[in-house]
Amino acid sequence: MADKEYSKYQQKIIKNYYDNREQIDAQRLAELVTSLYLASEKKAVRMWESVGELMKRLNVPESRIEHVMKQKDPVILASVVEDLNNGNIK
Repeated sequence: MADKEYSKYQQKIIKNYYDNREQIDAQRLAELVTSLYLASEKKAVRMWESVGELMKRLNVPESRIEHVMKQKDPVILASVVEDLNNGNIK
């Protein structure tokens, strides 16, 4: 994919995506909180994997990631999302 030449327009779209990736990841994490409440057990397993990846990309402390992933409780995850939105995690 690196060999492909992109138009100026495509380059701008790609740049904007990566410039806003943190906000996109935070929004996705918030959406997963809601989805986890409603998901079947099978779907929830895949969602929790995504939760772990997103928290790592958002630089959530490793100890907090381990706690959330061990408990697998959407309420605890919601508190992480709230802290991210309030700027308490950085």
